[in-house]
Amino acid sequence: MSVLRNMAALLFGSALLCVGTSALAAGSHALTVYGEAPKYPAGFKHFDFVNPDAPKGGSLSRASMEIGQYNYITPYADQGISVVQVNDWVYAPLAFRSLDEPYTVYALVAQQIERDPEGMWVRFTLNPKARFADGTPITAEDVRYTFNLLMTKGSLSYRQQYADVQDVLIEGPRQVRFTFKNNLNRTLALDLATMRVLPEHWWKTRDFANGGGFEPPLGSGPYRVSKVDAGRSISFQRDPDWWGKDLPVSRGLYNFDSLTVNFYGDTDVARQLLQAGAFDYNREFSSSGYVVGYDSPALRDGRLQKAILATEKPTAAQGFVFNLQNPIFQDRRVRQAISLLWDFEWTNKQMMRGFYVRQNSFWPKSEMAASALPDAEELKILEPLRGKVPDEVFTTVYEAPKTDGSGYIRDKQLQALKLLAEAGWTAKNNRLVNAAGEPLEFTFLDGQGGFDRMLLPFKRTLAQIGITLNLRRIDSAQYINRLNARDYDMIVCAFPRSGDPIVSPGRELYSLYASQSATQVGSSNAMVLADPAVDQLIDGLVQANSREAMVHYARALDRVLQWGYYMIPNYYSKGTPTVYQNRFGMPAVQPAYDEGLNTWWEVSAKPLTTQQMSTQLAGGQ
Repeated sequence: MSVLRNMAALLFGSALLCVGTSALAAGSHALTVYGEAPKYPAGFKHFDFVNPDAPKGGSLSRASMEIGQYNYITPYADQGISVVQVNDWVYAPLAFRSLDEPYTVYALVAQQIERDPEGMWVRFTLNPKARFADGTPITAEDVRYTFNLLMTKGSLSYRQQYADVQDVLIEGPRQVRFTFKNNLNRTLALDLATMRVLPEHWWKTRDFANGGGFEPPLGSGPYRVSKVDAGRSISFQRDPDWWGKDLPVSRGLYNFDSLTVNFYGDTDVARQLLQAGAFDYNREFSSSGYVVGYDSPALRDGRLQKAILATEKPTAAQGFVFNLQNPIFQDRRVRQAISLLWDFEWTNKQMMRGFYVRQNSFWPKSEMAASALPDAEELKILEPLRGKVPDEVFTTVYEAPKTDGSGYIRDKQLQALKLLAEAGWTAKNNRLVNAAGEPLEFTFLDGQGGFDRMLLPFKRTLAQIGITLNLRRIDSAQYINRLNARDYDMIVCAFPRSGDPIVSPGRELYSLYASQSATQVGSSNAMVLADPAVDQLIDGLVQANSREAMVHYARALDRVLQWGYYMIPNYYSKGTPTVYQNRFGMPAVQPAYDEGLNTWWEVSAKPLTTQQMSTQLAGGQ
């Protein structure tokens, strides 16, 4: 099959020689959202955040960030828990997204990228060296096949992200052009550039819509899947002959010979196993776990290290989300009242050791956060929505409810009761009921555990004024199914669900907050939000023609979401809390927008004490 395919490619290339030669010469090594100059010019040698001379070899094993077992490998469908690392390690994208710029991509599978000055198309000319792991060349047909596969059988997020693509045109064996329905989506060309190219000859005989199961996928990236322990762990082996290893975007990256991801059903078990040396790296999500959960001789002598990485990285919004399909939550006053009653300050002090900062924005730690009154440019955006959005959007800077941390919040309970009375809730037999006599009662659905201790005080506070909060823990498979069916009252959710912050937002906002995704299976609109004003702001943001205009739309959207009380805002840490075995080297410069795990390398096969590591690095031995 591959021989016939290569012959066809050669014949096609000969037929289009005159067209192809001139087209191949055009284009750029990088794309930015608004046409600004990229940080790294053409001909750059490597990124600043890598060590280009990092040694290859050794291994690293890590815990997954998901709780529970994975039920398929490839992360491109909506079928449960997948192995997200496949996206970075097994499949190469058309262009690599820089880790120290808000949104800039540099050619990888694509050797050159050309964008229409009017923004109506983007052309990719593929690197002639680009290969899948079986030696088959990556062609323009593979790119078109990948796009069509994602749009018909992939996650809903792809259909939303690429909705403005009109057609995919093959211009040569290594040249493909995406034409757009309009030029309003400034990130579309870059979103397409970050697409991983899938092999048509492999996937066309497999069940992509259901994730492909546990069969190791054929990729094009620096690693291959080497071992699958279904649901529990998965291992990867570096390809020493990877076609892209010497490209500027790859130098200093992917240094380990072998990588393993372990999936655990309990975070406490994972901590104990890390201390025992069963794996190397854990991304910690619990403040108590991070602060005291690793206390051991290994931590005290330095064999186990704790670090807050990516301190400049923006964070994803997170909160206890109201399902707006529930009639109880359709009155903003009810949502506001309930939001008053979660005592973050007491919780942070008593349970989280003061580790976290309260979230006040849907763009935490970002220039897009609405942290001051709207300026003149924002008011131009917001004025047409006056009367359709809360009045506070124009007059008041949002701040999450704040207490003194004593645990006594009677003032907040009185405010909540007043709001609830205005919304028609009255006391009867020590419970709040509506005009129909139905109690104010809802359930928090927990699919990962760890929230009981901070929700039980919340439950007591609510009960004191007649509100019933039920807590229900279910397994991860049930949770995914109920999440997709919107079968819950309240959950904890990050926006986006992956927890990766959005530093240059675009069409993904339709999946998070737009009416079109409110009830679509696979969307990330956990609030089931359907608000024409929000839709209008998202449209304006996506169509913005400069980063400055985009930021103004983002701040306006932030204000509307803040004052809608669609979730009880949670908190964020000052960076990414990580715990790891002390046997790795790291570049002197850390990437601004990532933890940089792919830039590490092995220094020792076993963990070293702080003193041993200093000696090792000083001696270069």
